[in-house]
Amino acid sequence: MFVLELTYTAPLDAVDALLPDHVAWLEEQYEKGFFLASGRKNPRDGGVILAVAEDRAAIEEIVARDPFSAGGVCTYRVTEFTATKTAPELDRHRQTLS
Repeated sequence: MFVLELTYTAPLDAVDALLPDHVAWLEEQYEKGFFLASGRKNPRDGGVILAVAEDRAAIEEIVARDPFSAGGVCTYRVTEFTATKTAPELDRHRQTLS
């Protein structure tokens, strides 16, 4: 499982110009089963995404296709973790330590 932290590197008007494409990209990742939750940070200086994928390389590929990344309006911090405890709704994503 991964926590993706976006930090805006451009003014909000530049971010907002790419927002419709970013939202479409988010929807695509939800449909593919990669994203579990997402939203803006408060204050609005970026966002957070909770994601699942086979490995970090797959997540890096997904992140590179974000219009915010391609448009140069944000950077990503990718944190991988082992989800050993989850809410019942996320049971299928629970992991065991090896």
